[in-house]
Order: sequence, then structure tokens, then C-alpha cells
Amino acid sequence: MKIFVTFTGSMIAPCGINCGTCIAFLRSRNKCHGCSVVSSDKPKTRLSCRIKNCEQLASTTFKLCYECSIFPCQRVKQIDKRYRMKYHTSLIQNLHNIKETGMENFLLKESERWVCPECGSGLSVHKDYCLSCHHVLNASSSN
Repeated sequence: MKIFVTFTGSMIAPCGINCGTCIAFLRSRNKCHGCSVVSSDKPKTRLSCRIKNCEQLASTTFKLCYECSIFPCQRVKQIDKRYRMKYHTSLIQNLHNIKETGMENFLLKESERWVCPECGSGLSVHKDYCLSCHHVLNASSSN
């Protein structure tokens, strides 16, 4: 299977979400370009994100929550819980993986993890099927 998915460090939101797997990033209409990308047409929810706009985060080097002295804070814990329950992925674990193995290794694993086994297109963390070929995924194929 040829991998057609490439992720960059700028696609990783401060909270650990891989924006390249977000339905808002993958859709063609009203597309979001990622939490860390400056864009005039960014959805209001991304502009007002309390994690992205956190004062503690502003003082970090890479602008990722794992660098913060209070990581994981209550906000990160709340979004992590939602993503673990609804989408079977842990944002806190993503951040630990980046810290432990480095961004390059994390992105390589994400590129392998979030590719459709049928067509090679990028998968969304928010859907249980491929947006391109509609192949239905089981919980273990995207996690």
C-alpha cells in the first residue's frame, strides 16, 4: 500500500490533535487549515480556542502543551477525555509521544496510522469510514 498522507509539525495543535486528521481540515468546503496556521478564513472556534490562546503556552518553545509546567491541565484533560471516548485517540498520549520520540517520529507513525487500507487516502479521526472511498473502518484499523 502506497502512503499518500504526509503530515507536518505545523499540523499538530498545541493540545495534541493532528489537524491533518480533523474533518474540518479534510473537507473541501469551509476548510480549516489547522489550529496553528494563520488564516483569515479560520473558523471562529479555532480563533477563540482557550488552549491555543493560553498564556502559559505562549511562553513555551514549540507551542505544544507538553512543555507547560502544569501539563496536563484541566482543559487538556477535558478534550483528551472527549477524544478518547468519542474517537478512540488520546491527545495527551500524542503529546507524550512527541516529547519522548520527537516530532519527526510521531509524524511518521501518524502517516502510517491515518491512511485508508483500501485507497491510501488520509483518514479523519472524527469518522469511522474513509471520506474518499467510504471504506468502513473498525476501531483497530485507525488506532
